[in-house]
Amino acid sequence: MKAREIINRLKLIEGAHLNIKEISKLAQVSTATVSNVLNNSPKVAQATRERVLRVIRETQYRPSTIAKSLKVKRTNLIGVISEDITVFNTPEIINGIDEYTENHGFHIILNNLRLYQRLGNHYADTAKYRNFIAEAVQILLSRQVDGIIYIGAHSRDISGIIEHLPVPIVYTYCYSAGAEDYAVNYDDEAAAYDAIQYLIDAGHRKIGVISGLYDSLQSQARFKGYQRALLDYKLLFNPAYLKAGDWERESGHALGKELLTLPDPPTAIFAMNDLMAGGVIDAANELGIAVPEGVSLIGFDNRECSKFFAPPLTTMALPLNEMGKQAVQILMNRIVGPQSATDAHDDRLKCTLVERQSVAKRVVSAAMPG
Repeated sequence: MKAREIINRLKLIEGAHLNIKEISKLAQVSTATVSNVLNNSPKVAQATRERVLRVIRETQYRPSTIAKSLKVKRTNLIGVISEDITVFNTPEIINGIDEYTENHGFHIILNNLRLYQRLGNHYADTAKYRNFIAEAVQILLSRQVDGIIYIGAHSRDISGIIEHLPVPIVYTYCYSAGAEDYAVNYDDEAAAYDAIQYLIDAGHRKIGVISGLYDSLQSQARFKGYQRALLDYKLLFNPAYLKAGDWERESGHALGKELLTLPDPPTAIFAMNDLMAGGVIDAANELGIAVPEGVSLIGFDNRECSKFFAPPLTTMALPLNEMGKQAVQILMNRIVGPQSATDAHDDRLKCTLVERQSVAKRVVSAAMPG
């Protein structure tokens, strides 16, 4: 870079007098390319996009929001409705959204409904919170957002809760079955299958399960994964090994005791969330049963508390950050142009196993089934 060009860049470092033409010169691209980058057009090659964005960051260039919105009829604002920001899954999803928008010239406006604080884990009576959602939508539309991301506090079908909108919407940690609705979630059934397969590979054949609420789609999908793993490995399903909890630690404690005091107790337990797994550890401690030597345990969610249990809990980690990124990427595609053929209406991302110290290998004798 020539000395004069360096001096000019330093003079412009605060971006006070920059225009799109000067940005294009510094990035060595056309003004049309800079405009495409600012408008998040898919036409720009990734390497070129990164070069332009680097110049924009270095010069702290800020295009006129008013002029830009008048020209392209967009504000580059994305509304995010969170059912409850205190629920464990939500902050990491928002972080993924924020990280992606920051790198692509968009900004978010967050509205927190606080539904968990108002309703607990019970979301079946939609009449109790439909008005909260309608109000949040209207507030965001009044700010002229280009689209909305809706983050559920509990994974479920929320079809019909939000009426037809003038802007695109993408759901995550929940879904809507409307023909034009898009959602990003994770694969509960596959994750539960992987958890049970891990226990089976460790030599366990008698595997108990503590589910969440029976009417939960998560419970139902995870139970399908449990059953499918048993079927694939030719293991019999024992109804005595199935207990229905309510996602809370207390239910894991009570039901863990029931499983561990059976005449023929399971050698391993799959708790459908980490809180209930913590309750099982409490029950095992009370009964004088060591984890994992006396009973192995695997949880689900990879909550922050899981690594502080004694022993640290083996669990399934949710792709929360990636869900946020994927949701906003789909939304941006819908904002800037026709929907991409690669964007699934209900995208299911893969969970990953986090191995810690709560599962022990068990020697399988030739006489043991499976």
